[in-house]
Amino acid sequence: MKNTYIRIMSGICVMPLLTACGNTAETVRTADIFAMDTYMNIKAYGSGAESAVTDAEARIYELERTLSVTDEASDIRKINQAGGQPVTVSADTVSVLQTAQDMHYESSGALCISLYPVLRAWGFTTGEYRIPAADEIAELLENADDTQISADGQTVRCPAGMEIDLGAVAKGYTGDAVMEIMQVHRISSAIINLGGNVQTLGSRPDGSAWKVGITDPFAPDSLIGTVSVTDKAVITSGNYERYFTGADGCRYWHILDPADGYPADNGLVSVTVIGACGAECDALSTALFVEGTEQAVEHWRRSGDFEMILVTSDGGLLLTEGIAADYTAKTELPYRVVQRNEEP
Repeated sequence: MKNTYIRIMSGICVMPLLTACGNTAETVRTADIFAMDTYMNIKAYGSGAESAVTDAEARIYELERTLSVTDEASDIRKINQAGGQPVTVSADTVSVLQTAQDMHYESSGALCISLYPVLRAWGFTTGEYRIPAADEIAELLENADDTQISADGQTVRCPAGMEIDLGAVAKGYTGDAVMEIMQVHRISSAIINLGGNVQTLGSRPDGSAWKVGITDPFAPDSLIGTVSVTDKAVITSGNYERYFTGADGCRYWHILDPADGYPADNGLVSVTVIGACGAECDALSTALFVEGTEQAVEHWRRSGDFEMILVTSDGGLLLTEGIAADYTAKTELPYRVVQRNEEP
């Protein structure tokens, strides 16, 4: 499309503040890699750090090959090309798929992994951006129904014509897998940034909490604030991450609403989820963005096992009560603390 402006933020939506630690004698090993179409950083402290980082890097590449939607040898590609026939997949694929299906039900369909053909129609998978016609989107949505995906042990089947993409969960799952490797190597202090998905193990070597910066969606080169965490994942979805501006002057982003196949525009521009499980936080960040402000708050009240930071399209900021004390503002953006038992 001519006269189309494209902005891609390489998925960097949460930036860890990796300042020097107080214990300079602590062994530290780092790795910078490119995988899953984004830049990643792994940092581990301790005597087993070197082997832990090496094994973590190998595990990331393994999961990339398994969960990629474009790699011809991946489980996802095999499922999508099976024409409705059952496919035997890895335990990793089954686990990621189960997390996605659980979130699909928990969010009343806000997370939908069978929207891949619609994403492709918009050009978000190819870089050939366009605004699809309404009838084209409607036709593609006929095959978008996660409830039709079945799994029996390690055998998965999708109906003919359906294609799935586990991108909304894969990096979060990968973060969990990396942290498992760290624990196997007896690492007690580590932080990873998988293209904006930040996950921490323990505290910093000096015993203090990790400080993770939250990107300002209105000025993505700046922070709205930082959040202090220990043993937590901090994962953000926002409309500034991957988008294009069409010839009509409107901005279109990659987080689609399964209800109509258009970019989700329900009052939120950024959702940050803080919790113990990276895969669940990853899935939640997308689901809550699609749900919109009021439903996201109610979702949090029902669940109780995560915290969140919401930035609304009108410039508001909402923090759930469990994370408010650990948040430090970097801008004058006004914020409100949401209480679990307050009236809606």
